[in-house]
Amino acid sequence: MAQQGSNNNDAFLGSAMQFMQAGQNMAQQFTEFLSKAGNQTATPPVVDPQALTALQKQLLDQQMSLWQSVLAKQQGKEESFKVAPEPGDRRFSAPEWRDSPIYDFLHQAYLLNSKFVKEIAELMPAEDEKSKNRVRFLARQVVDALAPSNFAATNPEFIQRALATEGQSITDGINNLLQDFEKGRISMTDESVFEVGQNIATSEGAVVFENELMQLIQYAPLTPKVGTRPLLVVPPCINKFYIMDLQPENSLIRFMVEQGNTVFLVSWRNPKEEQGHLTWDDYLEHGPIAALHVVREITKVKQVNALGFCVGGTILSSALAVLKARGEDIVASLTLLTTLLDFSDTGEIGLFIDEQGLAAREATIGQGGLLPARDLQTTFSFLRANDLVWNYVAGNYLKGQKPPAFDLLYWNSDSTSLPGPFACWYMRNLYNDNSLCQPGKLEMCGTKVDLGRLEMPVYILATREDHIVPWHSAYQSTRLLGGKSRFVLGASGHIAGVINPASKNKRSYWLNDDLTNDAEAWLATAQENKGSWWNDWAAWLKPLSGEQRAPRKPGNAKYKPIEPAPGRYVKERAV
Repeated sequence: MAQQGSNNNDAFLGSAMQFMQAGQNMAQQFTEFLSKAGNQTATPPVVDPQALTALQKQLLDQQMSLWQSVLAKQQGKEESFKVAPEPGDRRFSAPEWRDSPIYDFLHQAYLLNSKFVKEIAELMPAEDEKSKNRVRFLARQVVDALAPSNFAATNPEFIQRALATEGQSITDGINNLLQDFEKGRISMTDESVFEVGQNIATSEGAVVFENELMQLIQYAPLTPKVGTRPLLVVPPCINKFYIMDLQPENSLIRFMVEQGNTVFLVSWRNPKEEQGHLTWDDYLEHGPIAALHVVREITKVKQVNALGFCVGGTILSSALAVLKARGEDIVASLTLLTTLLDFSDTGEIGLFIDEQGLAAREATIGQGGLLPARDLQTTFSFLRANDLVWNYVAGNYLKGQKPPAFDLLYWNSDSTSLPGPFACWYMRNLYNDNSLCQPGKLEMCGTKVDLGRLEMPVYILATREDHIVPWHSAYQSTRLLGGKSRFVLGASGHIAGVINPASKNKRSYWLNDDLTNDAEAWLATAQENKGSWWNDWAAWLKPLSGEQRAPRKPGNAKYKPIEPAPGRYVKERAV
C-alpha cells in the first residue's frame, strides 16, 4: 500500500510539473503574440526582461505552492495555498473539479496561468490606450478559450456525465454540435418554446404605417384616460425591438401603456439584399422622422414625447437635430436609454473598429450589401465569451445538454443584419471619428447638425456595468444636449439594467441633480434608491404627457391598421 501511495504521488507530481511547464510555455508564446497584436509598428517593443523574469519566478513559486497545497489536502492536511476564480466565474463550481487532486490542481493552475498572461498584457508597451486595451482583450480571449472546462480530456464533468449516462451524453453532444453547425451559431436556449407574437411580443396593438425600412406600431390603451401627448419609442436597429416586450410581467412597453401613455414604436426591418443600399440618412428620414410625422397626424398634436434605446437613441437624437436644423421643433421631451452621443470611450466594441478594418468594409459593403447578423452576434458574444460562448460549448457539446428555455436568450439569438452603407457610415463617423458630438461637423440629410440646439428636457439612463455603452460616456450626453437633463444610473448591465420591472423591485438606481461635476464626482455624491428606475422615469414623464382624455383606437382614417402587432417585420429572421 505504501508503495502504491508513493507511485500515486509520483504520478501526481509528474502531472503537476507538466501543467506548470505548460503554463510557462503558454505565457512565453503569447508574450510575442500580444506584443504584435497591440502594436502596428514594424518592430514591436520588447517587454521589460527584468519585469518578465520576476513574473515568471512568481508564477513558478505559486505553482509549486499550489502543488504542495493540493497534495497536503489529499493527505488530510489543511490547504496552505488556494486559487479562487474571479467573482461570477462559475466554470469550476462543480464538485468534480475538487474531488480529484489532478483536476483540483489543473483548474487552479489554469487560473494562475491566466493571471500570468493578463499580467504580461499589462507589461506590454503600447502606442496608445486603445492598443493597450486591444492587448488586454486578446489576452482575455486567449485564456478564456484555453480553459480546461472547454475540452473533453480536461473536463471532469464531461467524464462523470459520460459514465453516468453510459455514453449517451457524448452522442447527444455530437448531435447538438451538428445541429448548431446547420444553424451557423451556438444554441443558447430552447428556441422551439418561443414564437414572436404568440408568447413573446404580445402587447396588443396594430401596425398603422409601414415603409421599406420600418413598421410603426400603435399599442392599444390599458387605462380609461391617456395623456394627449403620445410617446414614440425608437429601439435599436441592430436587434429586434421585443427585448422591450418579452413577457407581460417584464415588458417595458406594457409598463409605458399602463402609465397612461399612447405608445407608438418603430419596428425596424431585418434588411435583406434588396435593402443593402440603405444609408444612415435613410434610417433617419424613413425611421424616426417619418414616424414622428405620422404620430402627429394620428394624434393631432403639435409635439410628442420620444424615447430611444441604445443605437436607437443615437438615431433618434440625430433625427431630432436634423429636424431642428429644418425649423421643426416637434418633440417635447427626450428619453435616452443606454445611448452613446459622445463616442470618445466606446468600451471594448471600439477595439473592433480601426482604420484598416473600416477601409476593408467600405471597399466591400460600403456601397451596397449587408453586414451579416452572424458577424454582429459573434462580436457581441465574445465581449462576454465565458457567459455567451464557452458556457454553451461545455454544456451543449461536452455534457450533451439542451439549454433551458429563456426568453431573453431567444431574443439574443434572433439577430439582425445591417445595410453596408449604413454600418460603414456609423462606424466611420461616430465610432472612429466621434463627429456627432462636435457642433456643425456632421452633415445628415443635407444639413449640418448640432445636438446643443436640442433644448427639450431629457431623461438619460445609463447602467453601471454596461460593457456596450460605458456609463461615463453616457453621462457626457448631459454636456451635449441643450435642455435640462436628469441623469440616472441603474444597476447591472446593458440589458438587465434597462429591463428591470418596477413590480419586482430589484436592484438599485442612483440620482444626483448636480450635473456640474465629472461622472465619478457625480456618483460620489449620488443617492442610491432601491428598486427599478421605471417608476422614477414615469414620474418624470407624467407632467410632460399633457391633459388627460379618453383613448382612441389605433390609427385614423388616413392611417388605417394594416395588421395586428407585433407585425410581420419583426418576425423576419436573418438568413
